[in-house]
Amino acid sequence: MADRRQVLRIAVAGAAAPALTAVAAQGAQAAPRASGASAHHRRPLVVGHRGAAGYRPEHTLPSYELAARMGADYIEPDLVITADGVLVCRHEPEIGGTTDVSTRPEFASRRRTVVLDGTPVTGWFTHDFTLAELKTLRAVERLPTVRQENTLYDGLFPVPTLTEVLDLRARLSGELGREIGVFPETKHPTYFRGLGLDLETPLVRTLRRYRLDRPGAKVFVQSFEFANLRMLRTAYRLRVPLVFLTSASGAPYHDPRSYADYLTPAGLRRLSHWVDGIGPDKNQVIARDATGALAAPTGLVDRAHAAGLQVIPYTFRAENQFLPTDYRRGDDPTAYGRAIDEQITFLRTGLDGLFTDQADIGVLARDLAFADAREHVTTS
Repeated sequence: MADRRQVLRIAVAGAAAPALTAVAAQGAQAAPRASGASAHHRRPLVVGHRGAAGYRPEHTLPSYELAARMGADYIEPDLVITADGVLVCRHEPEIGGTTDVSTRPEFASRRRTVVLDGTPVTGWFTHDFTLAELKTLRAVERLPTVRQENTLYDGLFPVPTLTEVLDLRARLSGELGREIGVFPETKHPTYFRGLGLDLETPLVRTLRRYRLDRPGAKVFVQSFEFANLRMLRTAYRLRVPLVFLTSASGAPYHDPRSYADYLTPAGLRRLSHWVDGIGPDKNQVIARDATGALAAPTGLVDRAHAAGLQVIPYTFRAENQFLPTDYRRGDDPTAYGRAIDEQITFLRTGLDGLFTDQADIGVLARDLAFADAREHVTTS
């Protein structure tokens, strides 16, 4: 068995450690589909899901920065848009749960109900605010009862724009001596297009302004809507890798095919003509049994790899309530369970990466999984 204490010391040292820096730089090369390259032989990517959402309010510059400093290869901004056409980083267009807008009397009249992808949603929406108005708001923790420590930062951080995230990425790449990637997600693109506020044009324009729409750039673009990704590939000629996100149930909005249809062997082969990878719900990689414990791998990773697609599932979180029942510790749903062990188990299926709210745990799990793999290869 590899010396886990040595691996732990390397991982805890963070992004500044030369050993971890070299490993991250080697493992984070993602070639676009046009090159024909495969990433399956490389070390899996650690993607800071909404930044370091386990430690800071999500989709804030400090959250993204912390994820990078913890060793994440990529940071993940979810993209929505303002009334004046600026891409900003929020999990959803509704911002009542992620900003202090509900406490601002000057914006009380903006509260309304919209039909978002067929579902009525009541609250405050980014597309009812100009960027200047949105910048007066401050982020708050989205899960305050789960991550009470994060509420310490409520009211401190503004809503960032995509350009601010790309500027941060450039600065941190220089400071850390390794290129930090960015993994933006287009949120509800069909909904926004129906409002006359398409996400695609400003996204592509911004990536090109930063010289990031090119083969070898540290960028993936992801979406739950296949039509959006196909449009980016064909109409916009976007050259970076594209990742199709899938849910364990349902279908993309306005799509006759279900997510399950897309993940059949034939569906994966069709996908491979347009995208470079899939981002499934982690339960689609290893199912859970009736008790909520991990069951057997579903074979999705092997099927996707056979179609030439990378597999980067979401979302790995450390708190008990998000873990399989056999990886929990104690009865407190907000306490940390065996998150490292869970991620190692998933990585052993052959993942190309994972989305995690705690980037340090993802980096450590990856290092431990690969240390054990090297030990197995050496001794077998």
